Amino acid sequence: MERVRVLIVDDETLARQRVRRLLQNEADVDVVGEAESGHEAVAMIRELQPDLVCLDVQMPGLDGFGVLSEIDGGHVPMVLFVTAYDEHAQRAFDVHAVDYVLKPVDADRFRAAFDKARKQRAHAVAAERLGELLETVRRLADGRGDPRGDSASLITAVAGATGAAGAAAAAANGGGRHASRILVKQDGRMFFVKTAEIDWIEADRNYVRLHVGQTAHVIRERISHLEETLDPRMFARIHRSTIVNLNRVREMQQWFSGDYVVILEDGTRLRLSRHYRDRVEKQVGV
Repeated sequence: MERVRVLIVDDETLARQRVRRLLQNEADVDVVGEAESGHEAVAMIRELQPDLVCLDVQMPGLDGFGVLSEIDGGHVPMVLFVTAYDEHAQRAFDVHAVDYVLKPVDADRFRAAFDKARKQRAHAVAAERLGELLETVRRLADGRGDPRGDSASLITAVAGATGAAGAAAAAANGGGRHASRILVKQDGRMFFVKTAEIDWIEADRNYVRLHVGQTAHVIRERISHLEETLDPRMFARIHRSTIVNLNRVREMQQWFSGDYVVILEDGTRLRLSRHYRDRVEKQVGV
């Protein structure tokens, strides 16, 4: 069983003690620390890199949402909000929190919320391990791994995990410079999404969301890492949190302060920031 490393953040001593006692009932938990302010929480998250943060919303100096803003771009753990105020629930949903538990904390309600975090971590770990294995296959097939260039044993290992067809596709992808497929793990199954079918890609902290028609697939990957694997003739980074398939772009309209709005064939409107404008113009030959 994968252990879950938890950081408790609350400016009230009794509240931190309550959460710690509830976590003691979970056999797979290591409480790695406690923080009593937002600024202290940011420092501890960067240093300890916990899997989960039990985070209060309203704290003096820097509130819970401020903590998440400060750590954006670095290690971003799962977040379970534990707070006395229910008016922040929508914002918690917007930042993709695991759950939102109100004080005084009910033991059964907290356990249900923690179970959600445990399952989310288990899925992420499994997908990450398989992704690492597939990346090893790609390196070997590309001659960047084992100097003997023998990837047969690893391809066999992938076949056992994803099926022979998936392994063959992974090996084939590794032989090219740019990825033609992306592995997705969803609802207990694994499958490949063709990059050519992706309309646009959206960053979501340690994850990215692949928009394919009316469907969105979430994978554990940094958008900057994913960008490196995509064909720049087809995909362009238009914002720090957005990559777009250039074949899906219908038009661009000038917006405020030098920014543009990119409009896709299906009507989706995305922002092209000034920071990425020159790069996009070079990619499309403007």
